[in-house]
Amino acid sequence: MEESKTPHVAIIPSPGMGHLIPLVEFAKRLVHLHGLTVTFVIAGEGPPSKAQRTVLDSLPSSISSVFLPPVDLTDLSSSTRIESRISLTVTRSNPELRKVFDSFVEGGRLPTALVVDLFGTDAFDVAVEFHVPPYIFYPTTANVLSFFLHLPKLDETVSCEFRELTEPLMLPGCVPVAGKDFLDPAQDRKDDAYKWLLHNTKRYKEAEGILVNTFFELEPNAIKALQEPGLDKPPVYPVGPLVNIGKQEAKQSEESECLKWLDNQPLGSVLYVSFGSGGTLTCKQLNELALGLADSEQRFLWVIRSPSGVANSSYFDSHSQTDPLTFLPPGFLERTKKRGFVIPFWAPQAQVLAHPSTGGFLTHCGWNSTLESVVSGIPLIAWPLYAEQKMNAVLLSEDIRAALRPRAGDDGLVRREEVARVVKGLMEGEEGKGVRNKMKELKEAACRVLKDDGTSTKALSLVALKWKAHKKELEQNGNH
Repeated sequence: MEESKTPHVAIIPSPGMGHLIPLVEFAKRLVHLHGLTVTFVIAGEGPPSKAQRTVLDSLPSSISSVFLPPVDLTDLSSSTRIESRISLTVTRSNPELRKVFDSFVEGGRLPTALVVDLFGTDAFDVAVEFHVPPYIFYPTTANVLSFFLHLPKLDETVSCEFRELTEPLMLPGCVPVAGKDFLDPAQDRKDDAYKWLLHNTKRYKEAEGILVNTFFELEPNAIKALQEPGLDKPPVYPVGPLVNIGKQEAKQSEESECLKWLDNQPLGSVLYVSFGSGGTLTCKQLNELALGLADSEQRFLWVIRSPSGVANSSYFDSHSQTDPLTFLPPGFLERTKKRGFVIPFWAPQAQVLAHPSTGGFLTHCGWNSTLESVVSGIPLIAWPLYAEQKMNAVLLSEDIRAALRPRAGDDGLVRREEVARVVKGLMEGEEGKGVRNKMKELKEAACRVLKDDGTSTKALSLVALKWKAHKKELEQNGNH
């Protein structure tokens, strides 16, 4: 197939590995199933990270990458929240994005669609100038997407801070959520992060479609409600679970060490503990978690990062400088050496979750991690830290019932006794059996929806067909 005949799609991930990973899986499916070509346009406030480069360099030749010059955010104060930085990075990249689109025009490769993710809607300005249909790839749940689509109205009708609401928010088809559990940028309406969130959500109606990384059996009611035709609501396509299924080889000795260690543990006996590439605990909480894991007497594999006062402190750099093992309680490693394995910074997560010895996952409820767990059928302990993770934790524990959730004290600390109780409950107790069976069902459903006749495969085909039809139309009108 000649390149010029093939529809070409441009994708702009907003900064952060958690946004890039599902978009890469999305791009692979567009290429493998529909023969499209894809260009990633990477915006950032510095040179691309090693992790980004590694992921992008490993892609097939029909997926290329363009790195935009870094944007200047030096005018922002150090307290500027992450959502503002992400949105501004995309917004301030528009002049450079125009140049990239000019070069696409010169090469006869104007994209058939521009796909942005949740904070990237200002790139729509460039899409519209070049008459390219704009789409959103939404990397988290249909429940949180419903919240995004309702936020402009909510902003008009609620005068107090959302955390002061006395009743939970009831959106069609969604699990009821208390204001204090709304995503981070909605917790302070005076902050710029909230203004950026609102600004982006107001532009969602300009998209010609929203592809969401979830699937029907996981959130049937929320998806049904989103697909009811309505004013200012683009068509919604559930195309998930798009996750990396861990076929990559373990790269370093310590990574393969942890997989070797798993090989020697009994079937389904190990609790995997990880707070994602961006999450950190406070010193006090790290201590309680360690003591609770030891008291639970269960086997565990723990990816540990140095503590910090800020929950998303390693969002842009997951390798903090200090050796995290120095923060563990005295005697912890000795006490747990027969049944615990502690690995600093990073583990080959998809491979760990797919390993037969893994029987549970204590997670921050980032959606990529959650979907990886679903695909491997591993039940969860929900321990949300930042972003929309509290909303995910409510969904997983109260609606889907695939997770247990530890209770924090009034001071926000989860005590060692509670950690031990929940860990034991998941790995050995009756409660654990229920969530384990639910996860087994979801694993089978996840497999079904991605088959050739599965609902997520069909939803993606609908979009790909629209893009191919648009490309044909343009050729007939002589615009390319």
